[in-house]
Amino acid sequence: MYSLVLTKGVPDFREGQVSFDDDGHLERGKTPTVMNPNDEFALEAALQTKVRAGGTMGVMSMGPPGYEDVLREAMETVYADELFLLSDRAMAAADTWATAITLATGVEKLAETDRGRPDLVFAGFKTADGETGHTGLQTAWGLEWPMITHVISMEIDDAEETVRAKRLVEGDIEEIETVEAPLPAVIVADPEFEPSYRRAEHRLRLKDLRAETQARAENYEDHLTVWDHEALNLDPDYIGLDGSPTIVESVDPIPKAPAEREATPIDPSEPDQLGEVLETMRPYAGGD
Repeated sequence: MYSLVLTKGVPDFREGQVSFDDDGHLERGKTPTVMNPNDEFALEAALQTKVRAGGTMGVMSMGPPGYEDVLREAMETVYADELFLLSDRAMAAADTWATAITLATGVEKLAETDRGRPDLVFAGFKTADGETGHTGLQTAWGLEWPMITHVISMEIDDAEETVRAKRLVEGDIEEIETVEAPLPAVIVADPEFEPSYRRAEHRLRLKDLRAETQARAENYEDHLTVWDHEALNLDPDYIGLDGSPTIVESVDPIPKAPAEREATPIDPSEPDQLGEVLETMRPYAGGD
């Protein structure tokens, strides 16, 4: 069983971390990059598959060289065996369509390597910067693979080469339906996905994976493969900005949240000021 997770680096949108230019455009070079939060659920689903069904796991991302840190984090947290970065200037400024074409081509290229075609490709629900929820689905379309979305739990049947998953359906009421698909398939994990390791052998396997991955993550460059558009045999006219049909009319900066509390600075070297703090806190310490 070979699982591949698609992940992305996104700007750190916490207050004080995002940088904009005078025109209100995001300055990615001056804004820290973090792993897309929703990708963590996809990583957990892939880790569960590796623990319970065996096999290996890879993580793939499309982005600049700085995304290596995101891939390294993925290796550290879910014990991936190998990392893949699709990166060069021709891929820059891609929308979800051009991104999916690039990712699907990267997945197909794996079939030409010793690793071979993945059995499962995992993707997050949506990204924190785009919020479209398109990329995983469009990648499945590019691969012409079946897909199951909003997955909250799943099981693999090796003998039948199928994946059986429970998915969340939101409408007037929340429902859960069970769906089965042949492998290979694309799984889009829902934020409500929770990994399950009920059997002792699975918990022991998880512990062993954690130990063996520590050394691998320290030398993650030895397990990292970088492919540019030439290695993927992609036409620059169909990827990156040139291959993106989406038109962004404008981007509004995220306003800073208003302060909701008043703060009184306290000098810890001043006994009188500390005494005031003590008197203020005394009623609460007494339970009043």
